[in-house]
Amino acid sequence: MNHAMFSIASPPPVARAALRSALALATGLCLAFASYAAIPISHWTQPSGAQVYLVESPAIPMVDVQIDFDAGGRRDPRGKPGLANLMASSTAYGVKARGAEPAMDENALSDAWADLGASFGGSASADRLGFSLRSLTYPDLLEKATLLAARQLGDASFPEAPWLRDRPKLVASLKEANTRPATLAGRAFARAVYGDHPYGAESTEETLARISAADMQALHAQALRACSAKVSVVGALSRAQADALVSKLLSHLPSTGCDALPPVPEVAPLAAAHEERIAFASAQAHVLLGQPGYKRNDPDFFALTVGNHILGGGGFTARLTEEVREKRGLTYGVYSGFAPGLHAGAFTIGLQTRPDQAQQALDLVREVLAKFVAKGPTDLELQAAKDNLIGGFALRLDSNRKLLDNVANIAWNNLPLDYLETWTAQVQKLTVQDIRAAFSRKLQPEKMVTVVLGAEDAKLN
Repeated sequence: MNHAMFSIASPPPVARAALRSALALATGLCLAFASYAAIPISHWTQPSGAQVYLVESPAIPMVDVQIDFDAGGRRDPRGKPGLANLMASSTAYGVKARGAEPAMDENALSDAWADLGASFGGSASADRLGFSLRSLTYPDLLEKATLLAARQLGDASFPEAPWLRDRPKLVASLKEANTRPATLAGRAFARAVYGDHPYGAESTEETLARISAADMQALHAQALRACSAKVSVVGALSRAQADALVSKLLSHLPSTGCDALPPVPEVAPLAAAHEERIAFASAQAHVLLGQPGYKRNDPDFFALTVGNHILGGGGFTARLTEEVREKRGLTYGVYSGFAPGLHAGAFTIGLQTRPDQAQQALDLVREVLAKFVAKGPTDLELQAAKDNLIGGFALRLDSNRKLLDNVANIAWNNLPLDYLETWTAQVQKLTVQDIRAAFSRKLQPEKMVTVVLGAEDAKLN
């Protein structure tokens, strides 16, 4: 379930003009960072226990902040998937009174953000619950935006009426999604790959009906604590200024009660191959093949990333595209990808094809995959992938938001602070043997999940 950031519509003219100028500068600065391949990241722990990661970009009068907590979907209560995401987005429904500051409903809160020309909002992925702030760094504007964000983060009121108003919209969206063949195939694939693991949980009309505003309030009180926050900051702030900013942002949250959370079980490896064929009246058959992959902190990360680029993640240069599309014309597009997280995210190969060609395409994909796992890439394929990935590395950092995402990734996954500076060297040193060994360790083509929806011979299981 996707929830957009609560962004700003009409900032005042001065703030709006300044923001345009700041955004125009952002790309050039980030490209300068990338060209020098030196992005110093400062890291420290505040007295509250909050961990802060900072990249100083003094040329832009703007700051982007990401605040993450270990309260993502993998920790949603059983029977209430999506609660973390709903709680985070629902902080925009209003805030409680605090001291001399009056309570604000959703309209007053939205207007206050618009007046500042800033934005703040929350969402949750499978692994983490996060909130993002963007503001100009002019002292008066930033001070007001920081205090308002602190209130929305720590004093959200979670009124029931807006949730009861919006829930039917989410139900209608789910019902509409359930008419799409890609949605149905993806859900069947996730159930088969993840089993009972929270990574495979999905929101339904019934589970949404179980979630109340009181559930959101309870999760907020339990999960959001300053001592467990990881805060990433990119912008025109010194270390002292960033430290003060983070302290204010977290000032309305408890700073105690951060005992170790119970472990979440790992994704179970597949014991045997599983195939599911689903009847569906569709012009195209949807084919998915895969298994649990690997965790983000796996030492094979770079070998698997580059190898997947060669196999099916590199677009028209990928081996799957060459064999399935270019040589046989069985599909307009075929891809492969890993989704590593705190647990083993899925490895997936996907394509669409004519229903009468589904089996032929599936057999060919299996053949290409088995050969790649057994033998790895060629020297030419590896060099082309290195050139492409290293040449495109600057595009990973060509906006403040992308740079912030990278810093937050380093913070969340406890990666080395020089991760971005050494990224190209890690890619460059890989050999064919490295990639072959990594793929042989992680993938078992003979034990994969297969979902085929809409093929001529598909039958409901």
